[in-house]
Amino acid sequence: MNNTRKNILKTLAYFDLFHYPVTRYELLIFSSEKTSLSLIDEELSSLLFEKIIFQLDEFYSLQNKPALAERRRHGNLRAVDQLSIAKRVAKILNWFPFVRSIAVSGSLSKHFSEENSDIDFFIITSANRLWIARTSMHLLKKLSFIVGKKNWFCMNYYIDEAAMEIPEKNIFTAMEIVTLLPMHQTNCFQNFINANRWTNNYFPLKKNSFEEISNIKKGLLARVTEKIFSSRLGNATDKWLMNLTDKRWTKKT
Repeated sequence: MNNTRKNILKTLAYFDLFHYPVTRYELLIFSSEKTSLSLIDEELSSLLFEKIIFQLDEFYSLQNKPALAERRRHGNLRAVDQLSIAKRVAKILNWFPFVRSIAVSGSLSKHFSEENSDIDFFIITSANRLWIARTSMHLLKKLSFIVGKKNWFCMNYYIDEAAMEIPEKNIFTAMEIVTLLPMHQTNCFQNFINANRWTNNYFPLKKNSFEEISNIKKGLLARVTEKIFSSRLGNATDKWLMNLTDKRWTKKT
């Protein structure tokens, strides 16, 4: 089996786990080796002729189910509205102290959304201030339950600037990293990408999208809070909140 065919089947198998047919261009950018559209097209023709894969309009899949193409189209359309909401929510989240970068993750970062899908966020905080940032942001999440908008504020993954490299190096984590959609311009996010160049071993052609994003300035309250907790008081508070959260998680478990 040649490498192009192997990579096409591997990519289709990965997305098939999520019942998500893909385009020829996506087969290119999610290839684990550098290739070209002409080679992709040549191998697609062969695979279709052998009935190993199936074409669903502009998409390709391991399953001969036209409903998958329709499901994807609807999901892509819903994602447009969800991303618009995500940009507004990101501005709110940026008001909180020690938040340095916000990106959309999960299915929405692949421009897909089902009905009532969550808007997942990936947050980078200042070094050694992750727990202060997380706790303050999750107070907002508690309030979102009251107004029925809890699915808008799913802050699922936090890291801080002191530990940018993601230790779990596998195809799933690499996919999540290369598809992150930053919600505002920061050097912090670029530093994160630079710290995770290992993703090139999985997706050498896929680069993160920076779609006309702009800078978001910190509010006065966030700046004042950061100044107050920039000293040893901040170190002690962050450690206390970490231990408090750990005890709470242990109790839940």
